[in-house]
Amino acid sequence: MTSQRNYFGKGSVVIPSDDGQEVRRVAITADRLITQPFEGIDVIPDVIAYAARTHGTREAVGWRSIVSIHEEAKEVKKVVGGKEITEKKNWKYFELSDYQYLSFVEVRERVTELARGLLHYGIRKDDVFNIYAQTSANWQLMSHACTTIATPVATAYDTLGENGLTHSLNEPDCVGVYTNADLFPMLARVVKNTPSVRLVVYDGEPDASLLDSIRNARENMVVVSMDDLREVGKSQPAAILESRKPAKDDVALIMYTSGTTGAPKGVVLTHANVVSAIGGVLHLLGHHLRPDDSFLAYLPLAHILEYVVEVTLFTAGMKTGYGRVKTLTDASVRKCKGDLSTFRPTIMVGVPAVWEAIQKGIIAKVNAGGVVKKTLFNLGYALKKSRIPILSQVADSVVFSSVRAATGGRLRLALSGGAALSKETQEFLCVALVTLLQGYGMTESCAMCAILPPELQQYGSVGLPSPSIEVKLRDVPEAGYMSTNNPPQGEVCIRGPAVTKGYYKRPDLNEDENIFTKDGWLRTGDVGQWNPDGTLSLIDRIKNLVKLQGGEYIALEQLETVYRSCNIVSNICVHASPEAKQPIAIIIPHEQNLRHTLESQLNGIDATAPLSDLCHNKAVQELVLKECNAVGKKNGLKSMETLEAVILTAEEWTPENGLVTAAQKLQRTKVAKHFEKEIKEIYRNQ
Repeated sequence: MTSQRNYFGKGSVVIPSDDGQEVRRVAITADRLITQPFEGIDVIPDVIAYAARTHGTREAVGWRSIVSIHEEAKEVKKVVGGKEITEKKNWKYFELSDYQYLSFVEVRERVTELARGLLHYGIRKDDVFNIYAQTSANWQLMSHACTTIATPVATAYDTLGENGLTHSLNEPDCVGVYTNADLFPMLARVVKNTPSVRLVVYDGEPDASLLDSIRNARENMVVVSMDDLREVGKSQPAAILESRKPAKDDVALIMYTSGTTGAPKGVVLTHANVVSAIGGVLHLLGHHLRPDDSFLAYLPLAHILEYVVEVTLFTAGMKTGYGRVKTLTDASVRKCKGDLSTFRPTIMVGVPAVWEAIQKGIIAKVNAGGVVKKTLFNLGYALKKSRIPILSQVADSVVFSSVRAATGGRLRLALSGGAALSKETQEFLCVALVTLLQGYGMTESCAMCAILPPELQQYGSVGLPSPSIEVKLRDVPEAGYMSTNNPPQGEVCIRGPAVTKGYYKRPDLNEDENIFTKDGWLRTGDVGQWNPDGTLSLIDRIKNLVKLQGGEYIALEQLETVYRSCNIVSNICVHASPEAKQPIAIIIPHEQNLRHTLESQLNGIDATAPLSDLCHNKAVQELVLKECNAVGKKNGLKSMETLEAVILTAEEWTPENGLVTAAQKLQRTKVAKHFEKEIKEIYRNQ
């Protein structure tokens, strides 16, 4: 692996522009925008064929089967009507097999068999096929089967409720859906209201009554297992696929965004969009990928980040092992090791919530180990951070080896994407666990706007522009963000072969120049800043800029990123009204770390009291406020950006209660409405 900082030259450079605006590209491909990873790869089926041809019988994708389910009764505390109650609940724990694998050749065989099976059931090029399933090898096999015959795939998060699933099936008039047996109860409830669906493909063993319910929803309904679909496909001649090979500009995916401001939007991505995004990643990071690397996949494949990462690493010949969020750790399984310990990945990708949870989990474990362990950890952290070669190596082998063992012991590269990651979390994990890089993207750019390569490792930057896009900064004069500033600042606008041309059935958005400009730029709504080394940093979000009483603007998302790195914060929503002098925050505390902090800092408070009682305790609120503002001060926040007050809650925010989306993004307006009484009380006492 190269680690030379000059590998990327000036990082990003200004290229000639017809309108005189300052447009930047990554320096290593300044003369062109990347449209493909290799010659001959023009559409997604070419990726599958290339990988089979190049990587052959090597292990490609692996998964674990459920051997048994163990149920354990536990008492859990729950907040109902503002009061904490205790109830008994049965928890299910999986006992899993070891990993079993398909080779790259076998993946291609299964994909083509499934594709021929779909043709047998009359799936046409202008149909849309929905994938409503958990992340798995089968998810990708079905998706590639569809793209092999030029049938667009629409995605649906497996956490969607009735309304969300109905919308994602009805808007594209989906003729088919692939799902898991576990999701049959939800599908059975909505299928009678989704008249275009006539083919359901499933894996697992669904309840017989649910199978009948779906089959009987309509006269022409066909419900078939994935194995049976393959068998049907095997009987069809291979030559029938030739006439259905997609063109570059054919739609590959309709990826639905998380829908924080209304119904989810379907982002239309062509084969050319996806292939160019793969090419961009490999041009930027390909020299860091090794033949013996392995990638653990567990994020939702309905999220563009996971999809593009998986397909890119498949192209590169990397082995992918599929895990489940509920079975990642040893503590979450029975009579076997968790996915991390079993698969032992070298590369992982996560969203900030994952990395923040890992950081706080490490800290909680260190705190629980007593004074000696905590002192040793802090000493090791300081030594490693000092970067003195011998001392750093000692700290690595003596102190952090047990931390690394929790992720399998082989992790060497990790990427955070999907939202902003705080400097504290990134630095902590880089020292204690793994080189953690940041990326920046959106569904509209096939997840790839910028990536921070290891050569330029730093905190607070999202890296260099992807080689498949170019970037310009648009002035935001009302907030003082100007491309003429030093350093240059402004709204990030992107253009290039990886960028979507529009949203599905949304002419209102596609013709909106606040989103798509006439000269081909997509306005992201993010405010960026060019750094001296050519990297990009995100410093604001236009939609979440709030003008305070004194006339200054504050950025709610940026503040959340900072305050979320506080060890006693599990989740946070920063709120401010135009009449406010400072923002306030609604916070779900990190229970274990909060109790530890109370024991060490607050006398007279019963740290074992129910969490809901602690949340309503004024002294606890003051402590959380103090800890958050200490983190804010450390990060250089201005006085108007510090929190005036906090509202603490023990109630989790879930898609079910409507306070976060299926992708776990804040429903900011709904959170404010939910806590309207408490917010008004704070402002009344200003």
